[in-house]
Amino acid sequence: MKNTQYWLVKSEPFKYSWEKFNQDGRTFWDGVRNYQARNNLKEMKEGDLVLFYHSNEGKHVVGIAKVVKEYYQDPTTDDANWVVVDLAPVEALKHPVTLEQIKAEESLKDISLVRQGRLSVMKLKAEEFDKILEMGS
Repeated sequence: MKNTQYWLVKSEPFKYSWEKFNQDGRTFWDGVRNYQARNNLKEMKEGDLVLFYHSNEGKHVVGIAKVVKEYYQDPTTDDANWVVVDLAPVEALKHPVTLEQIKAEESLKDISLVRQGRLSVMKLKAEEFDKILEMGS
């Protein structure tokens, strides 16, 4: 059995919301134009679990998604530097977990969401992922 990896992706709700994602049932994660975020996309494997975070407005983790297709060329650009993965929604959190709650939680002080506010795709440790789920249940 392969090791599941854990991630967090950010989306501005007015651009692509959790509700829209659930209506679509699946999407490719495009628009990443940061090399570190792109490298994270390239590391994602089918079956990995992903927290869906609303950035700018809301600023909270709202749900869990999973990787359903590994990286390929971003169809929205001809530039071969940029890639996408396909994600599908798994479930919404009962209670969205806010950035303030995450910042207040000692065990989450080192996650990229806190340390690198601009990064849109980031890796999480299993225990960080589990802690956020626990906070949202």
